[in-house]
Amino acid sequence: MRTLLPLLCLLAVAAHAQEATQAGRFTVEHPTLHNLGFEWSIAGDENRNASVSVDFRKAGDSSWREALPLVRIGGERVFRTRERLEYTVPDGFAGSILNLDPGTEYECRFKLSDPDGATGNTNQIVQVKTRSEPQPYEGGNTLHVYPPDHEGDKQEPHFTSLLQAYYGAGLGDWNVVWERPVKPGDSIVVHAGLYRNDRLNYVDPMMTPFDGTNWLTIKATPEKPITIRAAGDGEVVFDGAGNHRLFDVSASAHHIFDGLTFRNTDIAIFAGFKAVTGAVGLTVKNCRFEDIGFGVWTEYAGSSDFYIADNIFLGRTEQRNLLVGWTGPLWRSAGPYGSHAVRSYYAVKVYGPGHVIAHNAIAYFHDGIGISTYGTPEPDPHRRASSIDIHNNDVHMSGDDFIETDGGVHNIRVYNNRGVNAAHGGYSSQPVFGGPAYFIRNLLYHVPSGVAFKFSAKAAGLFAFHNTIIGEQVASDPSSNMNYRNNLFLGRDTPDRGVMTWSNATEAYSSDYNGFRPNKGVARQYRWLSPQGSETVYEPTSGDWRIFATLEEFRAATGQEQHGLGVDFDIFEQMAPPDPSMRHAVYHAKDLNFRLKPGSKAVDAGVRIPTVNDQFTGTAPDLGALEVGHTQPRYGPRWLKGEPFYQ
Repeated sequence: MRTLLPLLCLLAVAAHAQEATQAGRFTVEHPTLHNLGFEWSIAGDENRNASVSVDFRKAGDSSWREALPLVRIGGERVFRTRERLEYTVPDGFAGSILNLDPGTEYECRFKLSDPDGATGNTNQIVQVKTRSEPQPYEGGNTLHVYPPDHEGDKQEPHFTSLLQAYYGAGLGDWNVVWERPVKPGDSIVVHAGLYRNDRLNYVDPMMTPFDGTNWLTIKATPEKPITIRAAGDGEVVFDGAGNHRLFDVSASAHHIFDGLTFRNTDIAIFAGFKAVTGAVGLTVKNCRFEDIGFGVWTEYAGSSDFYIADNIFLGRTEQRNLLVGWTGPLWRSAGPYGSHAVRSYYAVKVYGPGHVIAHNAIAYFHDGIGISTYGTPEPDPHRRASSIDIHNNDVHMSGDDFIETDGGVHNIRVYNNRGVNAAHGGYSSQPVFGGPAYFIRNLLYHVPSGVAFKFSAKAAGLFAFHNTIIGEQVASDPSSNMNYRNNLFLGRDTPDRGVMTWSNATEAYSSDYNGFRPNKGVARQYRWLSPQGSETVYEPTSGDWRIFATLEEFRAATGQEQHGLGVDFDIFEQMAPPDPSMRHAVYHAKDLNFRLKPGSKAVDAGVRIPTVNDQFTGTAPDLGALEVGHTQPRYGPRWLKGEPFYQ
């Protein structure tokens, strides 16, 4: 027995060491205008009871404010067999400080603790400044561009094409003799008119022979960007004449496009290809895109800090009054292009850190906004899809999904968006590689599939707060670390479909303070899936599902939704569901009122979530996206007057 004691002591020490936490690398992600993201790698904590509290304050303030704690990540298996994707999330914490002011310095404090002990640098204090909206440099040169058919006075220096002003390029073979390029800080002011390539003309006046593409390659700086903007004397139209790429900026840095119209091209602005190169610091604002296949697109991990805001994106479609997805017999017969035809793919698709995609109006695309389904994340935290904000966008008529976070890694923030009419899914994570991915205060109406949140491909780290969903949630692929608070899910009386499905891949999950309207005449109303025990790799079978007819039965059996409510459409000022028998109908946001009726059952029925709903009125936060007494968010471009934008 004496000889066993030292061994038993060693085993006990080893077990304790595995449960204790060792602090590792602390990473400050790329700031955005309104949010900050952080990652903290750790070792140990096998029983997953460590935590990280977060406080913050403006630099110079004396009092601290509570933020959301960082999310414990690690061990979640993210996979999809058909693409041979196999990824296990590394151990650590990640999370965001939300709803900050632009261009402001913040002091942020993090404290790592573990009942089993914590070693290393367990306290972090960092100062981080949020970004400001990119603006032209006031001290640069101004160059003027006029269309070839312009008559009248011209301001000096003036040029007959964008490329002539940008490079000093010539015609024909001389179009790549770039002897007089613009300098960082310069502005190119483009005057009203049509700038249409004549790409099969050897001496194309736009200086884009054969491909019709404007290639922009100069490296500017955040302080001295190169600005290409409309002069304000009328519409400026860059017409691709049906070419493949109108602008290629994949080798550029810190360019601003402002107030321009792009049309008649497959890809309006191409900004990066995976494993090749990509733009940095691209800004596209106050622009209009029409008759295009793709708006702004980068797949490059090193692309960072885009600002795509206040634009209108209109795709190609002959079916503006009929919602058609990319599967099913109606879709296969919907046009002359045959099956699997996608004439307009994404309005905006990005990869890399620090992007902001905000206040855009989008219609008639396969998907509205997306993060590239990139696959296994890069090991460098500054070369993967992290710290990305997608907010206040207005999405109408998607053949697939409104917004996809499908290749996101950490701190993806999707909030204050409005989506109406999507054939297959609303807000998608297929997958997210650890998270957190925050879905906050989004609106959804008419997704016939019933997939409000497409959490798929074993996504991990998903947080749905304060969303208003007029429809069901039926996604059944198990996800890890999935959490719901203060949402509304109102069924449309869809036959043979319940209102809510929870499908968990691990025992880390939570759901409470949500409101549900069950579908009338449906017995299998609430579906629940979770592993029995502490599994981190869960392969469920059909027999694992637990089905409940009422919220009370679900609550008693699972322990979830202890404060959940049954609601109906009378909680709204005026709201009716879409007709579930009219899958291909088209509804319009201007006709929809998502506001809660004061005093209704959903008012004051939520729970406080730091930095998410601190400004609630009444005794507690309201359920859903819109708080009674608050101004409704502005969806789409802030300069746009009237609705709808897509007519």
